[in-house]
Amino acid sequence: MPAPEPFPGIETFPTPITVGVVADTHLSARAAARAGLPAPLVEGLRGVDLILHAGDVTSLEALALFEALAPVRAVYGNNEDAALHVRLPRIRYFRFGRFTAGLMHGHDVERMTARQAAEHTLSGRVDVAIFGHSHRPVCEWREGTLFFNPGSPTQKRWEPRYSYGIIRFTDTIEPELRFF
Repeated sequence: MPAPEPFPGIETFPTPITVGVVADTHLSARAAARAGLPAPLVEGLRGVDLILHAGDVTSLEALALFEALAPVRAVYGNNEDAALHVRLPRIRYFRFGRFTAGLMHGHDVERMTARQAAEHTLSGRVDVAIFGHSHRPVCEWREGTLFFNPGSPTQKRWEPRYSYGIIRFTDTIEPELRFF
């Protein structure tokens, strides 16, 4: 009998695959209808095979904007409306070819920053740990795990530019932060 899968509900995708990574879009239903997604983000995500959203999508209307571009997998953050909060999980796991990835927001591990929460929850368990919450882009390898926070394409807060990410999974993992 095969060993049980170590990740509950893991989704598997063949490689090569190009994944768009976003977080912290914070678009209410009204903002999504009025403004939509920023043009540089839409252009940058054109042609990706999958979009991973690391939380704070905020509304079903905002989620639909991403779904119009590519299939989306998302987790809830600390600002989702009620309809999204019940629909989205706290954490998701993926297999891209021979690599594993975990997706979380990072807001709900007591007394930890989002980065610390990702390290605590995912380090050593996955090849790629994707998180959000801080609005601060991170693309850093640490002890064999890629820690990746795409920042925010709509609320840069302390950052000089808006950002999102692309990760290409082939025989290797090729992460890229993009700024506008």
